Amino acid sequence: MQLNWMPELYNRSLMRMTSFTDEEMLNLIDLAAQLKARRAAGIRGDLLHRKNIALIFEKSSTRTRNSSIIAARDEGGGAEYLTRPDIHFGKKESVKDTARVLGRIYDGILFRGFAQETCEELAKWSGVPVWNGLTDDYHPTQILADLLTIRETFGNLNDCTVAYVGDGRNNVANSLMMGCAKAGVNYVCCSPESLWPDPAKLAEARAVAQRNGVDVKVFADPHEGVKGANVLYTDVWVSMGEEAKTAERIKLLRPYQINMQLMRDTGNLGGKLMFLHCLPAFHDYNTEVTKECGPLEVTDDVFESDYSKVFDESENRMHTIKALFVSALCNRAAL
Repeated sequence: MQLNWMPELYNRSLMRMTSFTDEEMLNLIDLAAQLKARRAAGIRGDLLHRKNIALIFEKSSTRTRNSSIIAARDEGGGAEYLTRPDIHFGKKESVKDTARVLGRIYDGILFRGFAQETCEELAKWSGVPVWNGLTDDYHPTQILADLLTIRETFGNLNDCTVAYVGDGRNNVANSLMMGCAKAGVNYVCCSPESLWPDPAKLAEARAVAQRNGVDVKVFADPHEGVKGANVLYTDVWVSMGEEAKTAERIKLLRPYQINMQLMRDTGNLGGKLMFLHCLPAFHDYNTEVTKECGPLEVTDDVFESDYSKVFDESENRMHTIKALFVSALCNRAAL
């Protein structure tokens, strides 16, 4: 199977959505789709043969951790999961020194943690590609999977509007806003004004969107904001590290819950419409939080409906991360 090969991405890091050009980002999604088709055909290749990737995780993970491990293993590579207690990272040893050690041992590093500056310092000093698997500011690997899922579901990314409903200034919202702008997808943020996107990030995304002939809009009223949307997207209301704000955030964002009424408000209930969530989701009564206060950012009837593509989206984390690994580590002129 011929793969879309991008020599310009060899040895490249991914810090945020703007790390790649618009064309490079879309080509990477093409490669992910091709790698997904290879796997579905039962092909396990050697594109990462003898390549080893360090997974430095300060935050817990289901999708990023397992997607990264299997992405490497599928193509003959290996991945080592490293948490703070496993190494001296940032405690007995500086990030700079850890980067210089691991860069001598591994071929690449995927970082999932708190400070964006930590991810960038790893990239500066390690001498190998570093991929941002989530920081407090950005979550670019998630958005690559989101765009692949939208394209698979609708056939393309044309004439599409994504409405993000909830905390509009968190890491997922920041990256989704820019990812949509770069992909030529209209983006709408529906949030209370206190959680609107950072003005500088909003201006940057709007400039990219204008270049690609689409809009980036912000609404305080979710029922007004979602009109005409084809994708309703949400995330947890309380990000990791903000647990002390749980009660306050629930009260503030309760009007921004995605339920069937909000799905109807799009005007597309019988047509081109889907629901996405980066997961985990508080959609039923089966978690410690929801046993006490019920579903939060999305109701169970939406989460379990045919509109929901959250598990396609979850699987696509693996295929897009694999595309990142292959594009950066596999030095082949033609496949």
